[in-house]
Amino acid sequence: MTERMSLSLAQADPVVADAIDKETFRQHEGLEMIASENFVSEAVLEAAGSIFTNKYAEGYPGRRYYGGCEYADVVENLARDRARQLFNAEHVNVQPHSGSQANAAAYSAVLKAGDTILGLDLAHGGHLTHGHKLSFSGKLYRTTFYHVRRDTEQIDYDEMEATALREKPNVLIGGGSAYPRLWDFARMRQIADKVGATFVFDMAHIAGLVAGGAHPSPVPHAHITTTTTHKTLRGPRSGMILCGPALAAAVDKAVFPGQQGGPLVHIVAAKAVAFGEALRPEFRTYAAQVVANAKVLGQGLADAGYRIISGGTDNHLLLVDVFQKGILGSEAELALGKAGITVNKNSIPWDTNPPLKPSGIRVGTPALTTRGMKEPEMRLIAAWIVKALDQRNDDEGLEKIRGEVAELAEQFPLYAWRRAPAPVEA
Repeated sequence: MTERMSLSLAQADPVVADAIDKETFRQHEGLEMIASENFVSEAVLEAAGSIFTNKYAEGYPGRRYYGGCEYADVVENLARDRARQLFNAEHVNVQPHSGSQANAAAYSAVLKAGDTILGLDLAHGGHLTHGHKLSFSGKLYRTTFYHVRRDTEQIDYDEMEATALREKPNVLIGGGSAYPRLWDFARMRQIADKVGATFVFDMAHIAGLVAGGAHPSPVPHAHITTTTTHKTLRGPRSGMILCGPALAAAVDKAVFPGQQGGPLVHIVAAKAVAFGEALRPEFRTYAAQVVANAKVLGQGLADAGYRIISGGTDNHLLLVDVFQKGILGSEAELALGKAGITVNKNSIPWDTNPPLKPSGIRVGTPALTTRGMKEPEMRLIAAWIVKALDQRNDDEGLEKIRGEVAELAEQFPLYAWRRAPAPVEA
């Protein structure tokens, strides 16, 4: 073996090794409450860092453009079979590198440039790839949007239908990045059918809840369902597409060779591991606890006088109006970060503030629940959030909360054998 092949990461690149050590410590000692983040298992980590990263495997199992793909076929077939079972889907493509690429492929399977998309406005909880002007979706296609109601802050299906009848979209897309309520999949399919649109649902945020039976599934209603494989599904950062047999060939061609070349076989292997974990009974317990934790967390914040957008949550996330208390979302994110609580600033429906200084924050419970935290911890964390926001200009007070947060985190170890000591700055 050459010297280059035998060096450890710390020997070969101490700067990167140090960054990984510090990130390990950051994840362990704090409370990860970004709704789109989670912690994978040691098994998923091992697969994602496996020797499959060396392998090119353009094409699909049994139809590759490279030799030596017999074991790549094993893990891809396993990932597809497990995903079909997990979501009761007829056809699955596990090759998309991300949720955005999954959406791009889904669109290109059924649209041509200039066709019309109808999606949820980003400012109302949608996603960049659902038609925002800065995204490929807003540049390649004509886009129009539906919104939430002002009174309930929940999807206005009457407006959606009226817009669809007026704009005649080729694709009606559902799903979002900051919507805390259930979706009426049946109503959306009726609207799509009425105007001859393809109904695409992006379940990236709720996929794990769907897999665990804690949320209704869009798969029986949508022509195409897209998703990431991380977030609530607790897999590697990647994407996936599910559909019926009528669109299977078009979807597969849209992914390869349409959108990308060789799949990331190491990540496909990690997806197979994660889907296997999600098929176990304990994952259903996990998914139910994620939702229960979000409800308790939301109630704790509401009891302290914070307005919860739409009045609560049916899934894993909460959108909190902090501007009602005179706090910008950016200020809240910074203060909570100093307290060891990681959230993200987020616009709220009908926001009067700009996106980088919005009126809200988005908080989620998937990662905390993975660590084993339950309702008592959610009540404690809600109190810390309230206290940190009250003391947002008091660095000493925020540091005290950070110490209390670290004590709680220590009771719920994350990758215990990987835990790094507190980094010593030079």
